[in-house]
Amino acid sequence: MRGVGFVFVLVSLLGAIATTSFASTVTYDHRALVIDGKRRVLISGSIHYPRSTPDMWPDLIQKSKDGGLDVIETYVFWNLHEPVRRQYDFKGRNDLVKFVKTVAEAGLYVHLRIGPYVCAEWNYGGFPLWLHFIPGIQFRTDNGPFKEEMQIFTAKIVDMMKKENLYASQGGPIILSQIENEYGNIDSAYGSAAKSYIQWAASMATSLDTGVPWVMCQQADAPDPMINTCNGFYCDQFTPNSVKKPKMWTENWTGWFLSFGGAVPYRPVEDIAFAVARFFQLGGTFQNYYMYHGGTNFGRTTGGPFIATSYDYDAPIDEYGLLRQPKWGHLKDLHKAIKLCEAALIATDPTITSLGTNLEASVYKTGTGSCAAFLANVRTNSDATVNFSGNSYHLPAWSVSILPDCKNVALNTAQINSMAVMPRFMQQSLKNDIDSSDGFQSGWSWVDEPVGISKNNAFTKLGLLEQINITADKSDYLWYSLSTEIQGDEPFLEDGSQTVLHVESLGHALHAFINGKLAGSGTGNSGNAKVTVDIPVTLIHGKNTIDLLSLTVGLQNYGAFYDKQGAGITGPIKLKGLANGTTVDLSSQQWTYQVGLQGEELGLPSGSSSKWVAGSTLPKKQPLIWYKTTFDAPAGNDPVALDFMGMGKGEAWVNGQSIGRYWPAYVSSNGGCTSSCNYRGPYSSNKCLKNCGKPSQQLYHVPRSWLQPSGNTLVLFEEIGGDPTQISFATKQVESLCSRVSEYHPLPVDMWGSDLTTGRKSSPMLSLECPFPNQVISSIKFASFGTPRGTCGSFSHSKCSSRTALSIVQEACIGSKSCSIGVSIDTFGDPCSGIAKSLAVEASCT
Repeated sequence: MRGVGFVFVLVSLLGAIATTSFASTVTYDHRALVIDGKRRVLISGSIHYPRSTPDMWPDLIQKSKDGGLDVIETYVFWNLHEPVRRQYDFKGRNDLVKFVKTVAEAGLYVHLRIGPYVCAEWNYGGFPLWLHFIPGIQFRTDNGPFKEEMQIFTAKIVDMMKKENLYASQGGPIILSQIENEYGNIDSAYGSAAKSYIQWAASMATSLDTGVPWVMCQQADAPDPMINTCNGFYCDQFTPNSVKKPKMWTENWTGWFLSFGGAVPYRPVEDIAFAVARFFQLGGTFQNYYMYHGGTNFGRTTGGPFIATSYDYDAPIDEYGLLRQPKWGHLKDLHKAIKLCEAALIATDPTITSLGTNLEASVYKTGTGSCAAFLANVRTNSDATVNFSGNSYHLPAWSVSILPDCKNVALNTAQINSMAVMPRFMQQSLKNDIDSSDGFQSGWSWVDEPVGISKNNAFTKLGLLEQINITADKSDYLWYSLSTEIQGDEPFLEDGSQTVLHVESLGHALHAFINGKLAGSGTGNSGNAKVTVDIPVTLIHGKNTIDLLSLTVGLQNYGAFYDKQGAGITGPIKLKGLANGTTVDLSSQQWTYQVGLQGEELGLPSGSSSKWVAGSTLPKKQPLIWYKTTFDAPAGNDPVALDFMGMGKGEAWVNGQSIGRYWPAYVSSNGGCTSSCNYRGPYSSNKCLKNCGKPSQQLYHVPRSWLQPSGNTLVLFEEIGGDPTQISFATKQVESLCSRVSEYHPLPVDMWGSDLTTGRKSSPMLSLECPFPNQVISSIKFASFGTPRGTCGSFSHSKCSSRTALSIVQEACIGSKSCSIGVSIDTFGDPCSGIAKSLAVEASCT
């Protein structure tokens, strides 16, 4: 026994030694961050811990590492962690320490953006609502009460990280921290107090002694030693405010956020790769993708207002945790090509020369023989052939070629070697524990939400009150209720004419009920949250009740004084008689107010209340109803979504956890979308849109870790009316793999140097790989070598097409998890001499 104990102790000691991290020194100079005395080229990506689940974190972080990232960047969300003043929450999705440690376990660094203002399309910009009620407070300016609270929270986060030894100076992964966020975009509105506030914020942060540098993004006057950094679609022209600071890009927007009522934005990977290559070409050494995984706005965390529940952001890792191809793969290749240049990049500044109009070469050359070059064609519509160092290079429009040895091209940003993946959502009905011939209608129960005032804590005030001051954002909902007497000689009732109810609101939406019946609704939008409605109503003799349900859809998160932008029905509210134009203003009358819904107070989202009723007839397409059912989880491990088509607007809970607001009834406009997007030329958030004329969001992510094999509870609150029996599950799967590679593509970057050492010229390669373990390529849906037309899912042959392409690809790929095929006439013959040819393949895996 003694011997066994000795072995156990020895193994434990060895394990402890193996996992011990040694402190790192992190500084910076004009070229780069310097870690332990060595300049580093660093590729970073944003993953926000509360927008995914702890079960997802290891896989997301590993996929980030596999994609070539060195750093994970995240904000810290104050309102999550301190929802009530001095009461903190760091559990579950809020477990910041666990997230940082998970990054460390993967061997990556962390950039911790404490802020604590985050923007991030997050409710109230990340500030807790209780801040709003502190006497004398003014946000984000030289204001004592605000600075006191900001310092307390920032110091708490720093102290938490220090206690867990998570700063690089302690042997941890955190190499950077950020204070404030994009303040330079709006600081002019705050006058002279803005400058003193920024000076204070910088001094406060550095006094916390983290041992790592601090940054301020979008802050041109960031005081030393703060590093000012760039955010945007392009940052190649950015220059830091000191020759002693490196050129850093904290947010490269990989797409754009989705708004309810808007089309779905996306950004072509060729443009992202072009922007990144240009940044490193012109002296950058730290670049971060915002987002690398966007995730989901669970609960009521969306900001905006009108930010959708999905925060997919067209990121390289999609909302469900799957790789978005070819975006992830092409950027992975880009990162490898840039890292091949690292020795030259960190050693010197670039020498930039013109190769013609909008044609440019940047060369990094050291005295020790390292040489790297970037050749750029910034033209938006014309390819170019350039001569550089005695060699000729073809440069597609809006592209950069990377030459790690100043001679051979490792990658061109417009030429994609990585395969594309076509995903699909497989629909399946909800299954529950009641076997019914009429679907699962008999499996539903419901509770009617009362119209108007139903809670004991309602109160009465003269006039109309602003909503956020009343609700403190404890609920989306605020009832405004008024009873008014209509006499027989009132002009509203003359000639049996109708009356118009005129309501003006700061937003974000409202529903008007007359005598308990829904009379009409109004909705703002992401560009203008205000609501003005004129609703025809029919009044009766005697007492009439007007109940107005005002609701928020995420609080403002950006702009100067954004915390001052209110919500709710501030009026006027008028009754307009149609017969003779008579108008009565109800705004200053005595209104009764109720914060929130009765169902919220009863705890209906948990599904456990005794109030649920069931019957033979399920109420459908009626406003203000809570629904509940039970269901079994879809089989397998594919990511899960709920398809809410058939529903209107509301919120949904699975096993008591909110999957967010749903709103399939809000359809985007028909204009602005295109079937494809030309990546050439500057990108903007409305350049590339899809899904026009359809619900902004139809599918809502349900994390697998929230589900049990059976007996799950789904609760809905439906505001405007829907049919819950139409709800279905969808699992996200891969339909096809595709790739298209031309004879003139560079070799895969993984093969860099292989033909240089052998002295032979290799052909470009087309590669396919099934995305999941235990899968093999089971069929080739299309293969053509020549001049194939179309895109993935719609490839077609042209007159120039090799007859042997299909059989050659089938032989090389079917039955294998992956395959690679040389793209050349040596492999396929020459179906049309003198013409540039490509190989296009679509395959499926099982």
